[in-house]
Amino acid sequence: MLTPKRIVHKKVFNKLGQKRRGTLKRGSELEYGDFGLKATTSAWLTSRQIESARRVISRRCKGGKVYIRVFPSRPVTQKALNVPMGTGVGSLEYFMFPVKPGRIIFEVKGISEEVVREAFRIASHKLPFMTKVVTKNDLF
Repeated sequence: MLTPKRIVHKKVFNKLGQKRRGTLKRGSELEYGDFGLKATTSAWLTSRQIESARRVISRRCKGGKVYIRVFPSRPVTQKALNVPMGTGVGSLEYFMFPVKPGRIIFEVKGISEEVVREAFRIASHKLPFMTKVVTKNDLF
């Protein structure tokens, strides 16, 4: 799974991943591949979800190149069951990436369109937000 090599703080206090309103300009266009999987709604994307979708895409798209355009670098902490309030931050549970509408999650290069669309359809069921397939030929 994708995790940062080292983190400074267990808990992040900025509002970067808290508010998921608005659309995105950066990371919203294809850069490496011919086809991409684009988010149309917002959610928190965990490293487990990225890995499960990546496995589906890489198994379906043999012989092509798969690019992952997101990295889960934001830590999420959680307290154990039956622990009273207070006494500091809970233990680190997982890492996540805040996804806004318009973000390209995966890109694929060197595979036919029918195979890519089927792989992205199956992979989108693993993700917690709605997606659509975009190509280099699409005009936005």
